[in-house]
Amino acid sequence: MMLDSDNKLIFPIIKDDEFERDKVPMTKSSVRHLSIIRLGLTNDSVLYDIGSGTGSIAIEAAGLSHNIKVIAIEKKEEAISLIEKNKVKFNRDNVHIVSGTAPGIMKDDDTLPVPTHAFIGGSSGNMRDIMECLYNKNPRIKIVCNAISLETVSELTSLIKEYEEDCRIEDLIIEGVSVSRSKSIGNYHMMMGENPVYIVSFSFRG
Repeated sequence: MMLDSDNKLIFPIIKDDEFERDKVPMTKSSVRHLSIIRLGLTNDSVLYDIGSGTGSIAIEAAGLSHNIKVIAIEKKEEAISLIEKNKVKFNRDNVHIVSGTAPGIMKDDDTLPVPTHAFIGGSSGNMRDIMECLYNKNPRIKIVCNAISLETVSELTSLIKEYEEDCRIEDLIIEGVSVSRSKSIGNYHMMMGENPVYIVSFSFRG
């Protein structure tokens, strides 16, 4: 945590219940913050948030600097509406919302800037094609993926092995995150576990 001269937080921390989310899945705060740390964003980064959902990663990452450009890619209309609401609510003019499925929309829309970073929260079964598309756009891109299903974890590890064999991956970190939060039940506090999440981060090396 850092404070400015007026004793105000300068690292944006948004509570989960502040986001407009309805029934759309959201990356919860503990995993969200660790994922953003693993991205290693800089002041001039261009971040693709693929499978943006409520836009929680996009919104919080965009709050790090007005100079960061965030492209929130989402295919579901309900989710797109929520990203719009959260963008307005948190005044994130540097978030650009793209409606479509990755990687198709990334290939078809030639107005999109070249990404320096990518967060993959949902792949719609297109993980291999998304990875290859990101590599083609920037062979030195930094990528962070969140996985909750065993199938996604298996697919990710298989893909990583393929890229490692070609010596195209560096700085690989795979972390399993299990978070429990207290919940008041009468006079007691019970620890309630959230779904475990695997955070996979790496850089392509060109």
